[in-house]
Amino acid sequence: MTTDATDALTPDAIAEITKRVADLMPQVRADLEDLTRIPSVSLDSFDQAQVQRSAEATAELLRAEGLEVQIVEEGGRPAVIGHIDGPPGAPTVLLYAHHDVQPPGDEADWDSPPFEPTERDGRLYGRGAADDKAGVMAHVAALRAHRGALPVGVTLFIEGEEEIASESLPRLLERHRDRLACDAIVLADSLNWAIGTPALTTTLRGSIRVVVTVRTLAHGVHSGMFGGACPDAITSLARLLATLHDEAGDVAIAGLTSGEAPTLDYDEARLREESGLLPGTELIGTGTILDRLWTKPAATVIGINSPSVEEAGNVLNPTASAKISVRLHPEQDPMEAWEAIKNHLEGNAPWGAEVSVQLEETGWGFAAKAEGPVYDQARAAFADAWGSEPVDVGIGGSIPFVRAFADLFPDAAILVTGVEDPDTRAHGANESLHLGEFERTCAAEAILLARLGTLGKGE
Repeated sequence: MTTDATDALTPDAIAEITKRVADLMPQVRADLEDLTRIPSVSLDSFDQAQVQRSAEATAELLRAEGLEVQIVEEGGRPAVIGHIDGPPGAPTVLLYAHHDVQPPGDEADWDSPPFEPTERDGRLYGRGAADDKAGVMAHVAALRAHRGALPVGVTLFIEGEEEIASESLPRLLERHRDRLACDAIVLADSLNWAIGTPALTTTLRGSIRVVVTVRTLAHGVHSGMFGGACPDAITSLARLLATLHDEAGDVAIAGLTSGEAPTLDYDEARLREESGLLPGTELIGTGTILDRLWTKPAATVIGINSPSVEEAGNVLNPTASAKISVRLHPEQDPMEAWEAIKNHLEGNAPWGAEVSVQLEETGWGFAAKAEGPVYDQARAAFADAWGSEPVDVGIGGSIPFVRAFADLFPDAAILVTGVEDPDTRAHGANESLHLGEFERTCAAEAILLARLGTLGKGE
């Protein structure tokens, strides 16, 4: 339920901001395309000079809007911090996005070059065109819409290593916490519910990744001479991995938490269309589809080390390993989950095989208390820009940096927003941005800044 404060902006003021953003969009798009042409892949195996180049281009965009800007590093990739004061007594809003991108993958899978932004049917295609350089430019567009008359203080934090798990982010936040102090945070790295329906992301699943190794023999032996009496490691590993799920496809690891998702209209047909699930493949798990995607655990085998089909010999393999990604209920402690996963894998060793489990990575989930004046103003701003009410959604994936911000600024309201839609294909070939939705996102953020300017500092 929104408060009377959501009526603080007149319809004429909202219309004026919306028109201003529309007039700005050709240049906003041109700047987005320039950023997209920079192949700022943050993985070590790619040219990190391009990530530096992307940081510098981002810094120049912020300097042009009158911000004090600094490029900072803490043993990782370069991030950009910019700040501009608002009127006396106004709140300060921290705007987050990231300028690094995923690798393009096989360029043969793309219908146009991944780092040459190309428009087709109202969508702009290119690696990073949506995730998350559009997030960067949505912030810049909001600044431009209020050029010379910002209603709030604004700090921008544009990260350079989100796509490689933000390892140095906690150090950056701690080192620069005074410069980043704020009353509200807008994290532009999520998605909207559908074309024409905006969303606020209020829950994110946590994550944990482990590597399990199974050993059955001291060395490889002839499969004909010893097969049938001695188990090989690959078969043993397969039996172990099969214990991760029950017959219905629910995760069968004792100690992992489940929950219920908000009730929204999301049916099997939509899931199949958005996921590319093959016609004969059945869904797994129980509960609503959104329960399974947002609030129940998921366990996925994302890689296996063993001889390839092409290199296989008639051998009982002595060892085999698998990497397992587990998504967690938004409020489950990942170290508690780690103990449960480790105990399950070690406790289900097939045929007495040696099983060892290595923890590779953990990430906290996030569950927002999505109420209060800042959330009221955000929902009103989305309704202003889209002409339809926003919905609260969860995300099945993990964005660990959200927890880092929540821990450092516990009194700041956190809004997780985004420019993506179900057809964006972030991280995949033919990633794209819906240009109409992008303009509405820019307008919503500009209106949000105006609305937050009607609140007192600390409200």
